[in-house]
Parts: sequence; structure tokens; C-alpha cells
Amino acid sequence: MSKKADEIFDKGILLEKEAHFEKAKATYEDILRHVSEETILEKVRCRMADIDDLIAEKAIYQRIDENAKRVLTEIGINITGNQTLMDLLMEADAVDFDNETALFIPLKREYIDHCLEQVPREMPGDPGINTFGTGATSPFLKRSGDEELRPANRDEYEKIILTVGEQQDIAGIFSLPVACDKSISLFEVAQLMEKNYQGLKMITTNTMSDDEVTFLKGKEHWVDGTSLITSLAPMNNMVDPFLRSARTGNNLLLIDQSIAGISGAASPESFLTQNHAQVIFMMVIAQTVNPGISCIHCGIPSVTGSGGNLSYSSPHQTFINAALARVNTWITDFPSAQTGGSTSLTDVTSRALSESELSRNTLRKYGVHIIRHAMGTLGSLNFFSLEKFLEDCERERHSRMIYESLPKDTGVIPMYFPGDDQALAGIREIAEKGNPKVADHTLKNVDSFRKWESTICQAAKKKLYYPQLTDIVIDKIKSAV
Repeated sequence: MSKKADEIFDKGILLEKEAHFEKAKATYEDILRHVSEETILEKVRCRMADIDDLIAEKAIYQRIDENAKRVLTEIGINITGNQTLMDLLMEADAVDFDNETALFIPLKREYIDHCLEQVPREMPGDPGINTFGTGATSPFLKRSGDEELRPANRDEYEKIILTVGEQQDIAGIFSLPVACDKSISLFEVAQLMEKNYQGLKMITTNTMSDDEVTFLKGKEHWVDGTSLITSLAPMNNMVDPFLRSARTGNNLLLIDQSIAGISGAASPESFLTQNHAQVIFMMVIAQTVNPGISCIHCGIPSVTGSGGNLSYSSPHQTFINAALARVNTWITDFPSAQTGGSTSLTDVTSRALSESELSRNTLRKYGVHIIRHAMGTLGSLNFFSLEKFLEDCERERHSRMIYESLPKDTGVIPMYFPGDDQALAGIREIAEKGNPKVADHTLKNVDSFRKWESTICQAAKKKLYYPQLTDIVIDKIKSAV
């Protein structure tokens, strides 16, 4: 019986990892009814302590996915000032002209569903779960002993690319890490990346020529990060480059860079709903011009610190990105890329390295897909440091060895994601008033991230999952003692 019970328990763990929590719960309940071995029962009781929280968390993510589509059908995207997008959607019969209550241009629900069905769920060149790499296209290269702020030149970029290439056992995505000066073009950077790095690579093509854009076409290990939407409206200077890349057939990394309470809603649920809606809109546009084109959901939601600046030192940054990863890995099945593993600190110090490591380990603990900006960045993505990149890689190499040696029967760890039944109404209010900062919904949720963190910390005090891998929550608990 013991062997069979172990097999049934392993089935429950597998169901959890596939986000089938109701089925996993039924499996564990069956073990509790029929098994008497205490070692198995203890493991089952441990999982049953989490399973209802996981079921509730998944239900919120399902609501986020549904409400994101309702944002597009009931509130709409403000494309009235962009005739190119208007003509495109009108020609596709995608606009719901019968809707008289939408604030902007509403889409037909059946058209949204039709487009999303065409988005491939398998990703070319997929580096797999819990992949960390570079990114951000930071404006400045951090040079040891040199305080002058400037982008990288040709010689420095050649060194960066060679160094990342030497670390590709750890760096799973080579996303453009820093801006380049006029001594080298983005197209030349892409050619060097192609030569020296074999894994998944990302670059933006909005400044490239028509001929240069085709360099990415048909290449499984390349994605184009040319974006389109922010604050429920298109960036007009990005519309033509976005459509050009989609029509070319490049794999698209759809980036929405909303900031909670600044350019997006303030509560975690309303924030992710708006973020998700804007990425879905980009998917709709991409599928309209090129049905079946590969799209990677790259929401990268961000938060601010107490001073109002973007804060990659905040654990909230890690939590919200892990949650959006779960929206995709649990609900939509879209290939997913988020952000994390960085720091708000501007110098390569022990604390900066530890903050980045803690963020990566927390993301790993919750389970993510692809994480950009995870190695080498400083100052909330304002700087890229080759010195920090190498230190991050070494720490990540060590963490990965520990993680891979841990027991595989831990199950899925709840995030206790906070629900907000006014999430959709909050987004509508923000759209009506034109600024999240003046919305009542924002004011009512100024403490929502802090309360969420408190919930996670209280749960972590009761149950440590991976004590071998220090994470942000455990670190905060220890520092408070």
C-alpha cells in the first residue's frame, strides 16, 4: 500500500504543478480516507493546508483574464487619434459599434476570442521554466571607477556580448542589456549577438530599416520587443514599427510597462487586469495583421517605493511579476516573460547583489517562465554593470544547484493574491478621469501592496518551504527579529 500511496501522492503533486488544484485536493482527500501510513499522511496534511488557498488564488487569476477582455469590450482602448489602427480594426469588423457605454473604442468579444485562439501556446526557442537573463536596455553602462553616465560604445558592446556568451549556461535570455552610442547600430549589435550567443535573444527593431527588420524573421531564437500600448492608448510613434514587425513575421515580445498607481490601477488585481488587457490588445492587433504569429506575454508590471520612484528593491516588484506569470502559466497558457532580480541601488555592493539574488530566489520559489532584467542591472534598470552581471551569474549558478537538489514533493506555494471586486470599476474610473492619481479607487488601495506583503510574511512565519534558499520574505522576517 505504501508504494501505491506514494504514487497517488506524486499524482497530486503533478496535478498541482499543472494548476489542477481541485483535482489535486480530491486526490489528497482520497489518500486521507484510505491510507494509514503516517509518513504519507503528514505530507498530505501539509499539502491540504495550502490547497484551498491555491484554489482561491487561481479563481482570482481567472477573473483577471476575464475582466481584461471586458476592459477591451466595455471600456475600450483610446485609438481615436490613430487612424491606422482604426482602419485596421474596422476593416477586420472588430469594432463593436453597438456599444454606446464604452469610453473609448470597444472590440467585439468574439473577435478578441478568435484572435487569442490563434496565438501559439508553444514558443519557438523556449528556454523553459525559471529562466533568468539580461534586459532592460538601460540608458547607461556602469563602469568601475568611472562616474560619467553614457551608453556603451562598440568596443564595450563587443565585450558585453562575448561575456554574456561565455555565461549562457546561466543566462537563459540575452535581452538587449544597455543602450549603445552612435559608434554601433542596433542592427550591428544584433549581428554580434547572433554570432556569440546561441539561446533566446531579444532586441527592439523600431529604429532599424525595413531590410534590417527581416534579420529576425524565421529565427526561433529571436524575439522583437517593439511595443505599442500604454495607459489604455497606443504610442503613436510605435504603431508603424509594431505593425511592420508583425507583418514581417518576427516573434513578438509584447511589453506593457505600467506602474501601479502611476500609469495603471493601484490594487494588485486591478493593476494586473489593466496590464493584461493591454497585452491582449497587442495580441489582437498582431493576429489581425498576421494570424498565427508568435506572441510572448511580457507585462512586466512595476511598483514604486515610498518616494514615488520605480523600485526594484521592493518585494512588491517580485510579487506582482510572479503573480502575472501565474496568470499565464495557470490560465492562458501564453508564453510568459516578466521582470525581476534587479535592485534600486546604483552601485555594485554586497547589498545590491543580495537584493537581486533574493528576488530571483523568490521568483523561482513561486515558479515563473522567463525573467528579463535579472542579471547585471542596477538603479531600477537605469544602469547595466558587467561586473554585477558576472557576480549575479555566479550567485545564480549556486542557487540553481541548491534548488535542483531540493525535494520535488513540496507542491505549489500560495501567493495569497488579494482579490478586488471593484477592479474593473477602478479601471473605468481611471479611464474617465485620465489619471490614476486622482481616482478614488487608487486612494482606497494605497496600502494594498503592503497588506499583501504582510499576509505573505505571516504565512511564511508558519511554514518555510525552501529554508536552504533565502528569499525576500524570510529575509524580512529575520531582519525584523
